[in-house]
Amino acid sequence: MSLLQAFSNQKVLVVTLDGRVLVGTLLGTDQSTNVILQNCEERAFSMDGTEVIPLGLYLIRGDSLCTVGLLDEEKEAEMDITQIKAEPLASTTA
Repeated sequence: MSLLQAFSNQKVLVVTLDGRVLVGTLLGTDQSTNVILQNCEERAFSMDGTEVIPLGLYLIRGDSLCTVGLLDEEKEAEMDITQIKAEPLASTTA
């Protein structure tokens, strides 16, 4: 059983090896740790603010995952994500 199955039907934040930040409801995983997110959105960080890009139903290949974690929905509701200013994450691949 995948360790990620404990996060099923919960809102997660995923960081990929190329530095993308994705948020959505974890629908499932498979033996290759591919991840399916429902109501997925990408958060594109910049020094001008954060752009939220809706993606809908989204499949992320397991070999491109860096980190998957539960999102604190209460803290999320208190923040205006678009006002967060930050440098984009660097890619971890060559």
